[in-house]
Amino acid sequence: MTASGGAFRDTPFDALEFMSPAEALKHPNWSMGSKITIDSATMMNKGLELIEARFLFDTPPEKLDVVIHPQSIVHSYVTFIDGSMIAQMGSPNMRTPIAYAMAYPERTLSGIKPLSMAEVGELTFKKPELEKYECLNLAIDVLKNDLSSPMIIMNAANEIAVASFIDEKIKYLGIASVIRETLSVCDFAEPDSIEAVLDIDRAVRVTATEIVNKGI
Repeated sequence: MTASGGAFRDTPFDALEFMSPAEALKHPNWSMGSKITIDSATMMNKGLELIEARFLFDTPPEKLDVVIHPQSIVHSYVTFIDGSMIAQMGSPNMRTPIAYAMAYPERTLSGIKPLSMAEVGELTFKKPELEKYECLNLAIDVLKNDLSSPMIIMNAANEIAVASFIDEKIKYLGIASVIRETLSVCDFAEPDSIEAVLDIDRAVRVTATEIVNKGI
């Protein structure tokens, strides 16, 4: 999977502590809602997408990976055993996936101009710095464990942490701190029903809120 790197992809790690919600919401490529835009800045969005891909495509965690692609033209690619690749490409505009979802399995007009690769010019890729993107690192660790309960905990804690950052209750780096501490104190059995999933989610939100309120 590819990631834009979010609003802070060119920001030095030492400066992240001082980043405001307004700065985190200035995405360089995409126009999205506030929560997903913050997730893009932390790259938690890609952590969650790795987990989605693990289940949607029944793919072992070790076969999934993320690279930063600043142009946001290649959205994902698959490598085959013969060494060839197939990439899904398009302009960074949510109209395309929305149109695809609405018309599936057919294709329909989305209002997006087809790409001109000559105008795009070049496509670049690099590995994410996991020190800078601690939320992604946490998600990768959760994915490797391949258990549902930690995934639910991480998702709920992230939602509380992002909302708290937007409300200026915590600093930007506090998002990862809230998630990390919530994961460390929450321990639930693997859910066996939707009701059990919702019970874990509710309990985690209470715990994460308490962590925010005590100061992080």
